[in-house]
Amino acid sequence: MIDLRTPGEIDAMKAAGRFVASVLEATRDAARPGVNLLELDALAHEMIRGAEAESCYIDYHPSFGASPFGKVICTSVNDAVLHGLPHDYALRDGDLLSLDFAAKVDGWVADSAISLVVGGRASAQDARLIATCEQALARGIAAAQPGGRIGDISAAIGAVAHEAGYSVNLQFGGHGVGTEMHGDPHVANDGRAGRGFPLKPGLVIAIEPWLMESTDEIYTDPDGWTLRSADGSRTVHVEHTVAITADGPLVLTARS
Repeated sequence: MIDLRTPGEIDAMKAAGRFVASVLEATRDAARPGVNLLELDALAHEMIRGAEAESCYIDYHPSFGASPFGKVICTSVNDAVLHGLPHDYALRDGDLLSLDFAAKVDGWVADSAISLVVGGRASAQDARLIATCEQALARGIAAAQPGGRIGDISAAIGAVAHEAGYSVNLQFGGHGVGTEMHGDPHVANDGRAGRGFPLKPGLVIAIEPWLMESTDEIYTDPDGWTLRSADGSRTVHVEHTVAITADGPLVLTARS
């Protein structure tokens, strides 16, 4: 079932969006060489407690996960692209890190992700990969116009990826967001414009392109959660929660 939110409900979702953005900003700023992934998870956990929010991850156990996730943020490093399970690993200068975080505030969920190079000195290849994925997200958001279709978003994302020479994996993509983290409709990262569910005011979705440098195939790490590029190539993942309004797309998880 696909729910459309009232303007008042979308206003209520803004608090979750601001909180998710603040946690990603804090963990991004803390992600320096020598910092352990478990420290980033602990920071996110502390912020959840301080805000009296709820984690969307800690008890999450979908069919593709080996067990309940058990942590509150996804930390995907280098060849890990999605669902990176925090573990005892100290970040190194030049690591390519993706942070994915979702939480519930006052009954409403927001979901967002960022990618960065630890230490700030990105290779030309990493900088291009991140810039392409961020451009794909921006184009996808720009295509999220009332009167359009989900396929318009998918096509916009896929066009950016293909123009840059990257292939696109369609196993995971964006999704509906509301009182739960994942819902309909599915938002693929490639597709045909003019197809799919209508983009009506009140629809709230997570738009989340992710790219791998030289493959479109993934495998699951022995931890039962972390998804990695099949050839070990570097990866990125970015995401925003977006509401469709009569005036156009509204990014609920915008960061300062």
